Amino acid sequence: MAVPAISKYLQPEVLTKISNLQLVAQLVVEGFLTGLHKSPFHGFSVEFSQHRAYNPGDSLRFIDWKVLARTDRYYIKQFEEETNLRSYLLLDVSRSMRFGSGQISKAQYSHYLAAAIVYLLMLQRDATGLVLFDQQIKKILPPRSVFSYLSVLLQAIESVEYGPDTDVGQALHAIADRFRRRGLIILISDLLDTPENILSGLKHFRHDNHEVLVFHIVDPQEKAFDYSGEVIFKDLESGQQIKTYPGYIRNQYRELFQRFQKRFQLECSNHRIGYKMLTTDTPYHIGLTEFLLKRKRLI
Repeated sequence: MAVPAISKYLQPEVLTKISNLQLVAQLVVEGFLTGLHKSPFHGFSVEFSQHRAYNPGDSLRFIDWKVLARTDRYYIKQFEEETNLRSYLLLDVSRSMRFGSGQISKAQYSHYLAAAIVYLLMLQRDATGLVLFDQQIKKILPPRSVFSYLSVLLQAIESVEYGPDTDVGQALHAIADRFRRRGLIILISDLLDTPENILSGLKHFRHDNHEVLVFHIVDPQEKAFDYSGEVIFKDLESGQQIKTYPGYIRNQYRELFQRFQKRFQLECSNHRIGYKMLTTDTPYHIGLTEFLLKRKRLI
């Protein structure tokens, strides 16, 4: 498929019309790979561990040419972290994720982004698992590396039932207590909770030597607050309503939001946590490419 066609189909509003989540994942990954040859999800130092038989699609740079000369068979060098790395995708399924001011909600955007990341990890033959949470853990699918497991993960993402309140911090601590073995933690959330609690949960993972990446999902209106006239706002979780004139508080709101976002950005940087804010009008492959290219330069 040509790159222009991929770019056309990767627009968020177009992807909402595609019902097959695996097709969405493939499109996103193809678009992503046009901007980045290989996903640099791995960030750990590696040591040689063992050999395994060559499989079509493996990188030729890991072929052990000495073994080939002796045995006339192709073997790949595996490394300690490659054989042991487990990836966990943490998806926020609290009710606030259902908000959307345009054609796509934060929940839909997160589904497509999660599907693309899972697809990428499985292509790398990483053992990949999934955790769905709101104020508590809702479902855990343990990490597996067989590619057939992809359909199980995508089905779980597609059939999410959104829960009530958010308690991201509490959920992160509960998840960290379960996953002691060093791995890659990828959080997808709107981070609508007390920043101190969320950051405490993220630091819990870092304390246990996990690598942590955070995708902060934001609706454009949550950032711009570009409403006019008298508006009634309703909390999707508590149901509480408030009537106001956004024009009177727009500047103050934007300043508070910017401060909220900058705090996460700074704290994550200080604790070597990858952080990327994505608005739901940003094509997925662009956000992934920008984030992972930057991360590749840093590791």
